[in-house]
Amino acid sequence: MTQPALPDTPRTRDVFIIGGGPAGLTAAYELLRNSDAFHTTVFEGSHMVGGIARTETSNGYRFDIGGHRFFTKVPDVQRMWRDVMGDDFITVPRLSRIYYRGRFFSYPLKIFNALENIGVYESFRIMASYLKWRVRPHRVEDTFEQWVMNRFGGRLYMHFFRSYTEKVWGISPSNIRADWAAQRIKNLSLTKAVWNSISGANDTASLIEEFQYPRLGPGQMWEKTRDIIEESGGTVLMNAPVGRVLRHGMRVTGIETTDAGGTTALHDVGDGAVINSMALRDLIRAFDPPPPPEVVEAANRLNYRDFLIVTLVLNKADPFPDNWIYVHAPEVKVGRIQNFRAWSADMLPDKDTASIGMEYFCQEGDGLWTMSDDDLRDLAGRELEQLGLASAEDVIGAAVIRQPKAYPVYDGDYQQALETVGNWLRRLENFQTVGRNGLHRYNNQDHSMLSAMYAARNLMGEDHDVWNVNVDRSYHEEFEVTRKAS
Repeated sequence: MTQPALPDTPRTRDVFIIGGGPAGLTAAYELLRNSDAFHTTVFEGSHMVGGIARTETSNGYRFDIGGHRFFTKVPDVQRMWRDVMGDDFITVPRLSRIYYRGRFFSYPLKIFNALENIGVYESFRIMASYLKWRVRPHRVEDTFEQWVMNRFGGRLYMHFFRSYTEKVWGISPSNIRADWAAQRIKNLSLTKAVWNSISGANDTASLIEEFQYPRLGPGQMWEKTRDIIEESGGTVLMNAPVGRVLRHGMRVTGIETTDAGGTTALHDVGDGAVINSMALRDLIRAFDPPPPPEVVEAANRLNYRDFLIVTLVLNKADPFPDNWIYVHAPEVKVGRIQNFRAWSADMLPDKDTASIGMEYFCQEGDGLWTMSDDDLRDLAGRELEQLGLASAEDVIGAAVIRQPKAYPVYDGDYQQALETVGNWLRRLENFQTVGRNGLHRYNNQDHSMLSAMYAARNLMGEDHDVWNVNVDRSYHEEFEVTRKAS
């Protein structure tokens, strides 16, 4: 990336960044590539960068913690991806399906495939239900259930939205706020889905037909970003979880980390600044002295959905061609299945094997989370066979990764709680919070990065509200980053 000439001044201001995921690393990258006035230190609690966008390895097999497509209409994010990845970016065709009632439905919807699978009679009932809800919709759209029914009808909601949503979130869709649906599936309706399937048109971001992808998985992006940060004079400390955030009044004064041996280190913020990407609930609990009781109570009401993936190595080539399959069937626990070769052939060391990711949505401490790795391998193998994709006997290897706080939950309490927490955090003089968990927003990777870019630019004299990154606009309209000098 070509940069403007910068004055030859020493980096004098420290910026401490909590979290080495996409948001935290983007903030450090943005500061170091655009200014000589800062020294950045990133604190990452684990041994790997990338957060939920990291790429794990086991016996030479590389696998993601959930699929991460690289697609955006935010030019600055696209530019950073290209600058960091260079020739290691590949173009991947999207192929995904829904498994429901023993059949595979194309996704995005293909009208004749859907009619064949669900039958003419049930298709008629779906259309009748759709027309009914268009004529007499819910008068309010407070919940996910109401939002979807108004756009797809009650019958289609029952078939394709209710069971999968309950599996992902562990709660009824009637207890999920409508703004989650508006953020994730805006610009899609039944009529548009049918028209797209007939015409081949598609302007819905979640249904793109191809995307960019790092050759060795999304973690490669963040490993290379870490290297650039360190080459540029920044510091990335691994295995350095933040235990306390010290403050005096409304100014953060110190960051305390603990290493693997239990030794604590206090980092003096001085006249520097802090950018956070750790989960808000954990952040508020880390402040010393603590925020007012009502802020602590509100943070405790912010909930998260956890996740684990069982990657199975099969002794034969890919059992299906999809990047991933959404499993709506309630008779199995698996929620989504990935085929890692369909993302990149370089993710596998042996072309005669397959690497399959069985994804399970759960809560830390529940029955799935606490199952032994051997039991999870057996469960995943049985369910792969139950779905008719491969035999359990084909499994020759497995690895299990558990990911806490994978998704911020949009339940009935979150809006009021988030407003209380956010209003207090905005008052801090030298502190900003960014990213998916740092904003408690189910952002895609690019929007987490954009919030971090805004935070970095604020330190360079611009004026952006990181809490109000316009998620919808950046996908559905041409997005232009406005720079305002302070």
